[in-house]
Amino acid sequence: MSRFDEPAAAALLTPEAVRERSQELYGLGLDGRLQAWTVQPEAMAATADLVAEVVRVNYPDLRVPFHARWRHFAVGGHDRWAALRATLPDDAADRARAAFDLVILSVLLDAGAGMAWRYREAATGEEHSKSEGLAVASLVMFAADAFGRGRADAARLTDVTAADLASGFQAGPDNPLVGLEGRAALLQRLGRTLLAAGLDRPGALFDILAAQAEDGALPARAILVTLLRHLGPIWPGREVLAGINLGDCWRHPGIRRADASAGLIPFHKLSQWLAYSLVEPLEEAGLRITGLDALTGLPEYRNGGLFLDMGVIRPRDPAVFGAEHAPGSILVVEWRALTVALLDAIAPLVRARLGLSAEAFPLARVLEGGTWWAGRRLARERRADGGPPLRILSDGTVF
Repeated sequence: MSRFDEPAAAALLTPEAVRERSQELYGLGLDGRLQAWTVQPEAMAATADLVAEVVRVNYPDLRVPFHARWRHFAVGGHDRWAALRATLPDDAADRARAAFDLVILSVLLDAGAGMAWRYREAATGEEHSKSEGLAVASLVMFAADAFGRGRADAARLTDVTAADLASGFQAGPDNPLVGLEGRAALLQRLGRTLLAAGLDRPGALFDILAAQAEDGALPARAILVTLLRHLGPIWPGREVLAGINLGDCWRHPGIRRADASAGLIPFHKLSQWLAYSLVEPLEEAGLRITGLDALTGLPEYRNGGLFLDMGVIRPRDPAVFGAEHAPGSILVVEWRALTVALLDAIAPLVRARLGLSAEAFPLARVLEGGTWWAGRRLARERRADGGPPLRILSDGTVF
């Protein structure tokens, strides 16, 4: 019997649980019954206007790609992945495995970098920060065989140290990168988890997903569920139910159930970011990804900051802006749940302003076009360092 036969735990490892439970807390917010936040839905129209404006500025032809890590690899107009891919074998499956190796590592290293860190790329002389800097640094490390020769080896990942990452990310006392120890530990657990499952590299997940396709079609939710089931043990110190690590899953008393999942709300932010980022290598390998909108919006500080900065949500206590908050605090859990639900709510408003259908402009394009960039724009306009509106204590594995 599979350990995932425990229904309460298995249900939490799905995008449906993220959406359903976030909507429940959103409902409490609309009724004025959240502990930390109030909701002002009348501010959504102006927020949708801003997002639509940002989409048109970023993509005047409205041909928006999916929200994925691949966008960051092309920062500055340099298609770094295309250059690296040209050195790989012609076999489509081999290329897909290599793409999985790179993007899985890069996404797992993509937690918040802090506001001070910068990365200078030797090949271009460009300096990048935040997600783009982490993307370029991770790609350069991958190309230099830092994680294995021409690939990522599970055995090598078990030996990655914070010093290795500090060297690759150019981090040090004068260029601090938050969560280095947490990132290194995450890669070590990834290596051990893969080896325990008999997998020699992250790219082996391509074969596991390809085997689930029927008539060449693979549901997007299957990507996420597979990631959560195979990589669950990599997440540190999180909720465990029936012996199953639930990953990015937290507690809130407003989630009521008659089973062991009562009080639990999953977000699976990095895993969903990774699921979105695996769509393109799967499609390039000849698979057709269906049901992309089964995945949810990403509850991180750019999307969450958009709704906070636009006044759609407001903290009950203004003093929260002067403190640091743990990811498991009621304030942060409610903020993230509201973000997931509000992304679903704003998507049709943005489509209406752009004159596009849900089929032509799924949530993955709304995010990329879109809400993430609008959140960043507001952050730059309103805060000198361009940082998020709330300060979150990070161990390098959540945001």
